Amino acid sequence: DPSTLGPRTTGKTCIGCVVTGLKDGQQKTVYCYNIKDHQDCYQEVQSQAISYTTGVPAMIGAKLMLEGTWTGTGVFNIEQMDPDPFMHALNEYGLPWTIIELDQFDLSHS
Repeated sequence: DPSTLGPRTTGKTCIGCVVTGLKDGQQKTVYCYNIKDHQDCYQEVQSQAISYTTGVPAMIGAKLMLEGTWTGTGVFNIEQMDPDPFMHALNEYGLPWTIIELDQFDLSHS
């Protein structure tokens, strides 16, 4: 039963994305990530960090739609919406993120 995991889950989550693209005509690779502590989440919401990192972004998306910040007709992916208010709200609602520049990133297996 997942509801029993909160009091006994320890450690931290690390959720992130490596993004590669062009900025000012130059190749750039960054890692944007969030780290959340399971025990801190349990103290705040009586659940572990997996539930927290699932629920908070969903709440933010709903909030942005209800406020009229995100609008549209039909079905949208979150990637189609303006990311700035969402990213700002992540910091505001307990999921602060960090961006670091990477000199290189290679997932190829030689």
